[in-house]
Amino acid sequence: MHVDRTLGPASHTDRVNRIAVYVQAHDPILRAGVTSQLRQRPEVRLVGQDEARVALVVGDTVDEELLRSLKALRCRADLRILVISRHVDDAGLIAVMEIGVAGLVRRAEATPDRLLAIVEAASKGEGSLPPDLLGRLLSQVGSVQRDVLGPRGLSFTGLADREVQVLRLVADGYDTAEIAARLCYSQRTVKSVMHDVTTRLNLRNRSHAVAYALRNGLL
Repeated sequence: MHVDRTLGPASHTDRVNRIAVYVQAHDPILRAGVTSQLRQRPEVRLVGQDEARVALVVGDTVDEELLRSLKALRCRADLRILVISRHVDDAGLIAVMEIGVAGLVRRAEATPDRLLAIVEAASKGEGSLPPDLLGRLLSQVGSVQRDVLGPRGLSFTGLADREVQVLRLVADGYDTAEIAARLCYSQRTVKSVMHDVTTRLNLRNRSHAVAYALRNGLL
């Protein structure tokens, strides 16, 4: 890459403020296409993987090869990852969300303006997903809650309904006997619930369990 050695202080500042983007694709033609679109934008500078703030992973579909690439990039906790794919089915959508990507766009919609928008959003810690894919994702989440977690008394918080009930009463200052009386449980059941929660979530005691629940918006 050519570097202009005559850059003055203002130009250097401008370079630093531009979003550092890394583009990855197993198909060199796909990579070249996305790279050429981003190169036109003064808000972006193309860099290697180690220097990037945002990574764009380009593929034909969400397959095992693309997922391996995403998992490898995920090792860098500060790197925001975006996916550009021609086709995304429900399984692929769930898979990339589970890995923790910041956004996804279809290749047909990946215009220079759209690419810049999702790159800027990712650099600010925001997510980007086409409305129809967001709808499909929410539908999938609802199905999991309804068909898998609900029948087992669980939710996406990782806590069962009765565990949340017990924690709320602990947070309100009730002791074991009072909680048992209010919920019509035995004291042994209340103690068992608290033991399960603290063990599963690696918490030290009742106070730590309440602090965890409050911090994560569960109470």
